Amino acid sequence: MSERRFLLAFHPGRSAAVDAAATIARRLLAASVTPVVLAEDRQVLLDAHDGLDAVEPYAAPDLPEIELIMTLGGDGTILRAAELQRAIDAPLLGINLGHVGFLAEAEVAETAEVVERALRRDYEVEHRLVLRVRVFQGDRLMHETWAINEASIEKAGSGRMITTLLEIDGRPISSYGTDAVLMATPTGSTAYSFSAGGPIVWPTAEVLLMVPLGAHALFSRPLVVAPTSTMSVTIADDSTSPAMLWCDSRRSFGLPQGSRVEGTRDERPLRLARLSRAPFADRLVAKFHLPVEGFRRKRA
Repeated sequence: MSERRFLLAFHPGRSAAVDAAATIARRLLAASVTPVVLAEDRQVLLDAHDGLDAVEPYAAPDLPEIELIMTLGGDGTILRAAELQRAIDAPLLGINLGHVGFLAEAEVAETAEVVERALRRDYEVEHRLVLRVRVFQGDRLMHETWAINEASIEKAGSGRMITTLLEIDGRPISSYGTDAVLMATPTGSTAYSFSAGGPIVWPTAEVLLMVPLGAHALFSRPLVVAPTSTMSVTIADDSTSPAMLWCDSRRSFGLPQGSRVEGTRDERPLRLARLSRAPFADRLVAKFHLPVEGFRRKRA
């Protein structure tokens, strides 16, 4: 078998993603590169396509080094693959089969070209800020996790608002009832934070965001703070609604009264393989279909 291995992360419930994974796997095998898939997804691939028995199941930590993680799906598939990256540390290269796909590098129609460039190692690796998330009860650490897009401190269910205290670097900023408070990264500024009215931030910016959602307060503006800052949201002792922490809408933790959620910059960034240096402004216009068609810049 080849010493080069690419991990293919795809949505096993979408036939288009399974078919694309099979096409890429065959091209990798022809180039003497070993395709690897998650063990639970391998049988789905083999059931749908013949001749792929050489595809290896991912079985950490015994598998040899992975060179690249290629994802086939939307941003949700990339967020799923990012959990693998915490163990593998290979860069992610996303092929979009979803709707918006801000994290993806290419569209499915470009798959053949993407694979050839990946085989030639013709890409650059971009580092994105990741959020370190910790939950405390007093001084006791109760839970620790991370987020690529955002950590959402929100009411559980459709009950009353949660009562929160917001702090930056240990200094109180405001207290109010709210449906949720988001701690977001620049990458997450086009995700849940955007829906909550937060600013769009260029993904290479070195900042952290705190964005309230449905806050019952006069001062409920989004905050943009330094990457060295510590953001915190405390659930008040008299908050009558149960609260939850959700990270990237994938990992959750129940928040008791009096608990404090802290968000800081994680020392391990997200590593994305980039094929193009196209400006983020162009990606923004394309993904959101912004109206710029009739614009003509005045030339000097």
